Amino acid sequence: MRKQLPVFLVLAFGLSWLVALPIWFGAGLGSPAAKGLAAVMMFTPTAGVLGVWALSRAPWRRWAAETGLTLGESKGRTGRYVLAAWLGVPLLIAVCAGLSTAVGLFPLDLDRFSLFRAQLAAGGVQPPADPGPALYLQIAIGVLAGPVLNAIPALGEEWGWRGWLLPRLSATYGPLGGLALSGAIWGLWHAPLTLLGYNYPSLGSWAALQFIGFCVLAGIAIGWLRLRTGSVWPCVVAHGSLNAVLPAVLLLGDAAAPPDTAVSGLTGLVGWVPLALLCVVLVRRLPARAPQPVA
Repeated sequence: MRKQLPVFLVLAFGLSWLVALPIWFGAGLGSPAAKGLAAVMMFTPTAGVLGVWALSRAPWRRWAAETGLTLGESKGRTGRYVLAAWLGVPLLIAVCAGLSTAVGLFPLDLDRFSLFRAQLAAGGVQPPADPGPALYLQIAIGVLAGPVLNAIPALGEEWGWRGWLLPRLSATYGPLGGLALSGAIWGLWHAPLTLLGYNYPSLGSWAALQFIGFCVLAGIAIGWLRLRTGSVWPCVVAHGSLNAVLPAVLLLGDAAAPPDTAVSGLTGLVGWVPLALLCVVLVRRLPARAPQPVA
């Protein structure tokens, strides 16, 4: 691990900054290429895994199994956790949105859907007379098909963070230490975007620090699926669902008082409360030993 970890981190972090350079030297997050480059960034952890594999020269089948690309020791158990992630992430997003609304931080506009209208108009699309059905359809597609539509980019990250990195850190620091540390590294890796205010526009560069906090909590929840099943696929489903459903749900807000994602929703401080409670429940059910890393 002493040789492999630096190789993985240099490739994952170095390539992410390289991909993000046009955003920094261009128009920032408002650049038309920003979304595409952010998607390309998601594959840099996989580049790190492949770099380490080339260094280790491990047999590919053993490497794939021990980095979580198979369904683990029990296909049935992995399948159940895939389903739990598929349904559980949208439920958690809904709970956090409801809590944010209850405390007055996420005003809804279910009559005019003004925030959704504003997004369509900003993209040069003429909003329909009643945009409600289109938004509800977008949310439904996110819930039902989001994990499939986002599977490839989500795997680009998850194979690195939860597939390769988490078992190695857990072998050294224990399951909980591995989960927390891998989550912090995951959050820090987003710095090329979060330093520009990505995810938390109201915070500016401080968004990078807050997002690390979110990633520690989310990393515990998502990584728990990896330790529980020995497979990365439930993590891929959870990550893909998060990326698909959360932005769509936020569009239920009011354009006159758009949600501040630093405090509302799953990624905001209010959302951290149910997420932290979930982590407490999951940590109490951590397996005694983590999957053993490839030598």
